[in-house]
Amino acid sequence: MATAETVFAASRCLFDQVTEELGSTDAAALTHSQLEDLLGSRMREVTRQLFQDHLRLRELTEQRLTEVVDATGVERTRIERGRSRILATVFGKVTVTRIAYRGAKVADLHPADAVLNLPAGMHSHGLAKLAAIEASRGSFAEACERINAVTGAGIGHRQVQELAVGAAADIDSFYDALVPAPCTDATALVLSVDGKGVVIRPEALREDTAKAASAKGGNKMKSRLAAGEKHGRKRMATLGAVYDAEPAERGVDDIITDPDPDPDPDPDPGDGDGDGHERRPGPKARSKWLTGSIDDTAAQVVAAVFDQAEHRDPTHRRCWVVLVDGARHQLDLINAEAERRGVKVHIVIDLIHVLEYLWDAAWCLHEAGDPAAEAFVARHARTILGGGAEQVAAALQTAARTAQLQKKRRKGIDDAIGYLRNKAQYLRYDTALERGWPIATGIIEGACRHLVKDRLDITGARWGLPGAEAVLKLRALRANGDFDTYWSWHEKQEFARNHQARYRDQLILTA
Repeated sequence: MATAETVFAASRCLFDQVTEELGSTDAAALTHSQLEDLLGSRMREVTRQLFQDHLRLRELTEQRLTEVVDATGVERTRIERGRSRILATVFGKVTVTRIAYRGAKVADLHPADAVLNLPAGMHSHGLAKLAAIEASRGSFAEACERINAVTGAGIGHRQVQELAVGAAADIDSFYDALVPAPCTDATALVLSVDGKGVVIRPEALREDTAKAASAKGGNKMKSRLAAGEKHGRKRMATLGAVYDAEPAERGVDDIITDPDPDPDPDPDPGDGDGDGHERRPGPKARSKWLTGSIDDTAAQVVAAVFDQAEHRDPTHRRCWVVLVDGARHQLDLINAEAERRGVKVHIVIDLIHVLEYLWDAAWCLHEAGDPAAEAFVARHARTILGGGAEQVAAALQTAARTAQLQKKRRKGIDDAIGYLRNKAQYLRYDTALERGWPIATGIIEGACRHLVKDRLDITGARWGLPGAEAVLKLRALRANGDFDTYWSWHEKQEFARNHQARYRDQLILTA
């Protein structure tokens, strides 16, 4: 009969060797950092041997099951003891030996694998978890270096990428099953969508992009792009965000200070912005959910964003606010999805994008660096915030006519006028501020930087589609603060796929 005393003899021996080494005169001369390196190396092997000895104990004590039947109803009538497989763990490689249940012309079954919830491949869930975390932080090469430094696993670049792809496999279904945080009907439900290009390998380009790049027939110069040229090597990643926000009513003065204030007869040095007005804070985002995909189309990501919103508000009782940058393609997709679902949405274009148009108009009328341009932008922005987009468009037109600007010089003004008039229905900031909605896309803009630019836009990187998709989803998962919860759920899905689904009625020992 196997006992812990005999099975763990090897690990005890290794531990005794470590204690003997630490008690030697040579160890007495080591610095603390040298001791850290020594123990890190020696104790990793002790821990690996403990793992191996424990598996050996399981092997010796495994009892034969009276009946093992697969999912198709075929029984395994013969056994073979001593069937082994390698498992690469965070401590090193170990051997798992167990009973194989066999039948004629059918795959062997190993119930002991289910008890351990062993992965389909060689690498443990612990290594996969490290790969998911490190691959979402930096390049796959850096992930390899970090994982090998911590574990000594000797894992390679391709293996890290494959583990990251596998780790992200259940993220979409995880969020489908996640119970949303409770909210009142008065809580605004905010949706936002944006896109960011990712340099991708030629074979992973979307069909239209690949055709355009091929038709172009190359650039004029080899070392750099000429004016108006593009590499034709990017695939658009679409990002989406959904969050809850309690309404916070504000006014124009809470957003932009009046550049022409009335003189204050009794100025208060304690006023925050110096104009006698203490600004009220805007609505705060909570229960933030981010998603992104480079594989799915923009329409599919928009649908996923609406899925998440309906998950939070299935009966459409709350006020749905959609924040966008004003791209026509996005607006069309959002309006179409809202109509398909029968939900009323209030689309608000990000104020920052509007300000950029005003600045372009300002430089048509002011010299570069002229401080008066700032007051010009502030005045018109305040009018737009008050619901006067058409009024500003008319004022810009009058200003251009008065200044007798030539067509080439007034392009910034013409663009601003066209933007304000074409998007007027989405520039009702007076309504948004009165109802306490957010008016800026900071959440999704930050997501573009964090999820895409800081990781997928690394200089010199060219992505394959599976790797880019996995990293994007893993970064979104971590940004949502859901990684640990997801990982526990992911391991349960792995158990169901790799083990439970292989047995009749899914009757197998739980992991």
